[in-house]
Amino acid sequence: MVHNAEFAASLSLPPLDIIFGKSAAMQAVRSKLERVAETDVPVLIQGESGTGKEICVRLLHAFSMRARGSLVKVSCPAIPHSLLETELFGYEKGAFTGAMTTKLGRVEQAHMGTLFLDEVGSLDLGVQAKLLQVLQDGTFVRVGGHEPRSITTRLVSASNSDLRNRVEDGTFRLDFLFRINAVTINLPPLRQRIADLPVLIDYFIEHYAKIFHQTPELLSKSAVRLMQNYNWPGNVRQLENLIRSYVLIGSEEALVAELMPEPPRGGIVTEIDINEPISLKNITKQATHDLERQIILKVLQANSWNRQKTAKWLQISYRSLLYKLNEAGMPEVPPRPIRVPNLIKKNEQPTLKPSLSSRTRIY
Repeated sequence: MVHNAEFAASLSLPPLDIIFGKSAAMQAVRSKLERVAETDVPVLIQGESGTGKEICVRLLHAFSMRARGSLVKVSCPAIPHSLLETELFGYEKGAFTGAMTTKLGRVEQAHMGTLFLDEVGSLDLGVQAKLLQVLQDGTFVRVGGHEPRSITTRLVSASNSDLRNRVEDGTFRLDFLFRINAVTINLPPLRQRIADLPVLIDYFIEHYAKIFHQTPELLSKSAVRLMQNYNWPGNVRQLENLIRSYVLIGSEEALVAELMPEPPRGGIVTEIDINEPISLKNITKQATHDLERQIILKVLQANSWNRQKTAKWLQISYRSLLYKLNEAGMPEVPPRPIRVPNLIKKNEQPTLKPSLSSRTRIY
């Protein structure tokens, strides 16, 4: 197998070095994925929304012996429970009112290929039982049919939650869980691979600069520092959306506003862990720090990010304001150059690869 930028481009994906970065957690994911890809064992990919589960599925299929077959995706939550069985297993002509012809289900379409069950935890118990039969002996029966049909396919499932919790509450079969996770790949959230953030930022900026024919301003040091300290609940997908908007609109202030926490309603709210002794002094200091940060941000925004004017409004020295901005990791607008990404010039006609389009979404 050739695991390089050209291969990834053929799948309309970023280069593999961008997808997996340099963090130890993602390198472990890459190693496991490449080891299991050429086998036929069922794989369960777990990770928060936006961490790149579908990208891993596409790579698993592309690296596998079934790459010439179809990769058939089933978005389990998107299909009503009443239609899920017929969607998966198909139906025979006359099976029910309106069944004018025989229809192949997704399972049958994935014969000699890969069947991808996205958000597998939403499947009802009856469908789980029928899929378990497919995994056990490769047979199933179409809705309204009587003759068992045989297929061979590789099952890959994805979930954004721990399926063991669903087993405990009785909504997921334990035997089915054992069957679908012969190998489990856990994707880390972006906040646990912050070392990869600068490379991802540069990639998305360059990617969308080509698509929108823009040459965006460079992000300031403090804006990047704010992004590195952000929690990223939407993970890489959220980062992509944020950079996409930034390249299109060109406003660092708008980007920063998306990352700043909303002021708590009803006063100061501070997280307190009561499972161990706490320091009133430290908690009070943190609460004061958070409130001060919120006030400075609000006054900065009201004064169009003019720091001299903000210092006067707050009745503090300009030097004190700069110190507090730096201490709180808050942004300085307008942006200052910190790196020179390989962006197109305004008068340069971009040359786009076939895999790139205005509809391209990576995560």
